[in-house]
Amino acid sequence: MATGATPRATATRVEATAVARTNIALVKYWGKRAGDGNLPAAGSLSLTLDGLFTRTTVAFDSTLSVDDVWLGSAPADTDTTARVVAFLDLVRTRAGTTHRARVTSMNSFPTGSGLASSASAFAALALAATRAAALTLSARDLSALARRGSGSAARSIFGGLVEMSPDGDDPHATPLLDASAWDLRMVVAVVGGGRPKEVLSRAGMAHTAATSPLHRAWLDTVPADLAAAKDAITRRDLAALGEVAERSALGMHATALAARPGLLYFRGATVDALHAVRALRAGGANAWVTIDAGPHVKVLCAPTDEARVAAVLGSVPDVTEVHRCRPGAGAELE
Repeated sequence: MATGATPRATATRVEATAVARTNIALVKYWGKRAGDGNLPAAGSLSLTLDGLFTRTTVAFDSTLSVDDVWLGSAPADTDTTARVVAFLDLVRTRAGTTHRARVTSMNSFPTGSGLASSASAFAALALAATRAAALTLSARDLSALARRGSGSAARSIFGGLVEMSPDGDDPHATPLLDASAWDLRMVVAVVGGGRPKEVLSRAGMAHTAATSPLHRAWLDTVPADLAAAKDAITRRDLAALGEVAERSALGMHATALAARPGLLYFRGATVDALHAVRALRAGGANAWVTIDAGPHVKVLCAPTDEARVAAVLGSVPDVTEVHRCRPGAGAELE
């Protein structure tokens, strides 16, 4: 994470710009603990991706009477604005300021559709807002702060492979391997044009935890999956890591499907892509699927199989975009 850049200042306005990349969980957490602070119910492990990013500028301005939040070229909706304002309040309290802010943010990929846009968004917001407020936090503290906006944002502070612990009153993520330490690929198949999903992750987690008879049993599997994934990373064993990732994803969706009423994030193309990847694997490809709360299919694979995986996913009807990603760096200032 870059620390050398400094905010630009005038008499009444101080701003900073940060970029953070999305991360895709290989071991899912899908649930919150009781209490304030957006606390995860289980640990998780993820891969930060190069190429799928959020760029956010935060400008604290003494002339503003309210916070002004823009996504792309349009004002943010009411719910998004409320989440951003609540997060800025955390930064203002820490910095000892009452100045309101103008926030402008853009994603290089579809927002709110199951591509972990909240992870990159709140990681970028955490870094830009703290630096604009003249705060320089450690990576650990920045990760814990980003978690307050989105649980997965704690992981996007770091690059490469990252673990998130559920323990303690203020959990944070920890880097396991940086982006250059293991030559992996993730191919992302966007289903249906990346339109926003009907049930956002936070609401889906709460509904699943409250109503699914499988949720508690699924949470009990996470520690063993984390241990297996970390062992695979230590040994650079892609097959072992891929097997954990695929079963964690399908287990998460099983517990969501069992909620009452059930949550069905898959589309037809999701299932078709999953079958296509399994057929590739049966033919010798090193490729495994993970799917978040949305229809999009992400495939962890070896570099030698990346082109073949991308071609097969691109041929699935209703797969509208295919992104070929390497491991990405952590959040950084521009």
